[in-house]
Amino acid sequence: MNRGKSSDETLIEMDRTAWSGGEENNGFHASSDKETLRLENAEVDKQQQSKDSVYFRDGVRRIDFVLSYIDDKVGEKKQDRRKEFEANLEKAGLELETEDKSESEDGKTYFLKIHVPWEVLATYADVLKIKVPFKTNDIPDKKDVPMSWLCTPYRLPENVMQPEPDYFTATFDKSKTDFFLIEDKDTFFPPSTRNRIVYYILSRCPYSKEDKEKKGIKRLLNNGTYAAAFPLHDSRYWTKSRDANCDSERYSLYKHWARFSRFYKEQPLNLIRKYYGEKIGIYFAWLGFYTEMLSYAAVVGLLCFIYGVASFDENVWSKEICNETIGGQIVMCPLCDKKCGYWKLITTCSSSWQSYLFDNTATVFFAIFMGIWVTLFLEFWKRRQARLEYEWDLVDLEEEQQQLQLRPEYETKCTHRRLNRVTQEMEPYLPVTSKCARSVLSGATVLFWISLIIASIIGVIAYRLAVFAAFASIMKDSPTNKLDVVGSLITPQLATSVTASCINFVIIMILNFLYERVAIKITDMEVPKTHVEYENKLTVKMFLFQFVNYYSSCFYVAFFKGKFVGYPGDYAYMFGKWRNEECEPGGCLIELTTQLVIVMVGKQVWGNIQEALVPWLRNWWSFGQLGLFYEYLEMVIQFGFITLFVASFPLAPLLALMNNILEVRVDAWKFTTQFRRPVAAKAHGIGAWDEILNMIAVFSVVTNAFIVSFTSDMIPRLVYKYAYHPGSESTMEGYINNSLSVFNISEFRPENRPDDGENPEWFYGSNITTCRYRDYRYPPGHEKQYTHTMQFWHILAARLAFIIIMEHVVFVVKFFVAWLIPDVPSDVKARIKRERYLIQEYLHNYELEKLKIQLGQNDPNIEQCTCPATVATPVKLEMLSDCLT
Repeated sequence: MNRGKSSDETLIEMDRTAWSGGEENNGFHASSDKETLRLENAEVDKQQQSKDSVYFRDGVRRIDFVLSYIDDKVGEKKQDRRKEFEANLEKAGLELETEDKSESEDGKTYFLKIHVPWEVLATYADVLKIKVPFKTNDIPDKKDVPMSWLCTPYRLPENVMQPEPDYFTATFDKSKTDFFLIEDKDTFFPPSTRNRIVYYILSRCPYSKEDKEKKGIKRLLNNGTYAAAFPLHDSRYWTKSRDANCDSERYSLYKHWARFSRFYKEQPLNLIRKYYGEKIGIYFAWLGFYTEMLSYAAVVGLLCFIYGVASFDENVWSKEICNETIGGQIVMCPLCDKKCGYWKLITTCSSSWQSYLFDNTATVFFAIFMGIWVTLFLEFWKRRQARLEYEWDLVDLEEEQQQLQLRPEYETKCTHRRLNRVTQEMEPYLPVTSKCARSVLSGATVLFWISLIIASIIGVIAYRLAVFAAFASIMKDSPTNKLDVVGSLITPQLATSVTASCINFVIIMILNFLYERVAIKITDMEVPKTHVEYENKLTVKMFLFQFVNYYSSCFYVAFFKGKFVGYPGDYAYMFGKWRNEECEPGGCLIELTTQLVIVMVGKQVWGNIQEALVPWLRNWWSFGQLGLFYEYLEMVIQFGFITLFVASFPLAPLLALMNNILEVRVDAWKFTTQFRRPVAAKAHGIGAWDEILNMIAVFSVVTNAFIVSFTSDMIPRLVYKYAYHPGSESTMEGYINNSLSVFNISEFRPENRPDDGENPEWFYGSNITTCRYRDYRYPPGHEKQYTHTMQFWHILAARLAFIIIMEHVVFVVKFFVAWLIPDVPSDVKARIKRERYLIQEYLHNYELEKLKIQLGQNDPNIEQCTCPATVATPVKLEMLSDCLT
């Protein structure tokens, strides 16, 4: 742990090893006169300056960003690049100060400290359309919710939940500084905004005299000119800063949020947003809301599982399978060629009971419930997001404003220029021919990798078909069969399913590891114009790959296994070599459950190990641009598991809930203790993930309808109960015998018959002429022998009818719920209208006051303006205007 480090270690030193720190200046007040005086007269004695302080040596100017480098004597090009880069930073108005390498822990590293003065902040805040307060919010909050005291144990202190007062805000205008509530210029812009502005400048600053197209801190980091670039945390995470002017917000986040012992507490979203920026705040808001909604699905899923346990005695068909006079007398046809012998239905007694836990009446209810739940989740998230957009000043964050912020890589790689019809300025662009060629190559690469996944899945299927016979031969005399508790559970089917699932999981993780790097490279090759476009392109590529990678094995078990096997005497073969797999008499649903649990739980465990242990072991991580991308991807893949296949495993939401309770705190712990402080960024919402979630939600209705109809035995049982049961009373008695067809074993082809010695001893001691198999076909001797019976077609019609009915019911409810719930709460709409009205009113009054001042210069009798005017000292700055179009 970092507690072992020297107490005198500076926060900049700590940030080199990701135990980073820095000061927020929210509590510091210094007038421009005082600042000028201290800058001109003396510097603070470095020995007297707190090691926690992140001010310049003058003790006044706060460090907004840090660049580190090792001065390589043989690296003259690096020195020249740094010299030119830093000179251009100073021309842009930034103030720099270098910490000598003697102050560093290794004695080799220099630290370049960057301060952004007011004039630069005001200029770029105007350019980036940053919203700032102009009036205290005068709309009263809603009344307290009845019995809110019940939530007291889950609440955090008010100063943690609401670190700032509530204001009405407007877009900053440098020419109207006296319009805004500026009490202190040093603290007016929060540190997250300050570091965002600095990084904007760093990303576009040139570093070569000969080639002005060479620009940006990212390229300097890639070529080794600088070792790192980061804003500072405001304190050590385990203790408050010794500087009385520091709010120690990092410590507050760790104390109230980033510890597992706080798992039951609400998240301090406003403090997260203030410290890390809106983009990270939105992620944790979404993750927390998703986890909260999972609790409702988990409760219902648990109740469905409990129903399956409680209604065990009503499971007539399992009783028949386990009955010695019924299941004990039914001889089943071999499940594979040559190496599989005849077997009795009673051997599947345990798996039949297990299958009933998830394949019962509650399964249909839960499938319909989850179709409605996912709609409620998405609709209520829209309302939650709308509230956050207003509270965090994201309502008018339009795409057009983000289009102004071109990626530095786009500006560098696009050598062509054309006139922008909106700004009427020349801007870089990528020719259509080049864009098409890059897109085609990118699409071909993605298809190639998806083909690799499909090939690997086919390989796993071939493995299942090839080893089943081997397991059947090996396990017939296995000592495990004699174990009292688990002996009956260890079957060739289970062994094949579990080993295939584990192999599939390993293949998934390997392909995932390789493809991530390929996806980033081909997205870079496409040269997206903006950061939003870059993230959207990468999101589509990664999710499409992950969708096929993670879900393909589940789709095989759910919709293909056991569906195309033929019948004894005319089996279907894969590649003409391996006989297709059959489902057990209990159905393929239990195997789908097994597959889902292994892949889903395995991914969650592996993901948590990666997230918790790897950063702790490496302890050198900086939070990259794509950090949140992987967090979203992990959760969306999980969302797919609990929606697409939830009919097969009602406990999936419960497992996801348990994982996410841990996930929130693990992510919080990483951000607060393991990562350098990321550069703040704004985001309108969760981006392209919103459309992906909606796509999964619609697709999940279809998959669950098909799972209930074709993977589960629910429909055949209902058809038997209400149409084919014997006698006048609806009953399930006789269902097992009705669901199994008869085959004359004398008609087996030589290549299908079991080898000598493969059949059990009881087979030779009785005169057995027929065997049973799972299907609805006419028996031997019938004029239509081995063709499908009318019951088969009735069941097929019922299955298709159920799919149509379920889809229409769920979709009608989904659309009704979506229509019924407005996307934006009424009180938020009122606040937005109030704010826009006030902006117009205040600007109108402001301009009138300005006009009075102008007229008053000629006529002293005119009433003077009462608004305080702020006089700013003119500073000549070199604006990176070519990068702002």
